[in-house]
Amino acid sequence: SGTSIHGEHAPRGGNRQLKRAMFLSAFACMNADPASRAYYDKQRARGKTHTQALLRLARQRVSVLFAMLRDGTFYQSRTPNDVELAA
Repeated sequence: SGTSIHGEHAPRGGNRQLKRAMFLSAFACMNADPASRAYYDKQRARGKTHTQALLRLARQRVSVLFAMLRDGTFYQSRTPNDVELAA
């Protein structure tokens, strides 16, 4: 227990259409949103593969969407400098 060396893999459960939409959203935002690109590049620098970094970005976007729904706010893009300061 706790000694597994396997990498991350795409989740198999859940709504397939929603997972695909989030994956494609993460892929598209890498070029449109500097903060998302910075997060992706940081994951790649940590040794993650393209797919692993993209899945982590998609998961982060889900967390942001949930927080927006919870707080009743709109999306506010952050600059890469803001992301580094928050980390």
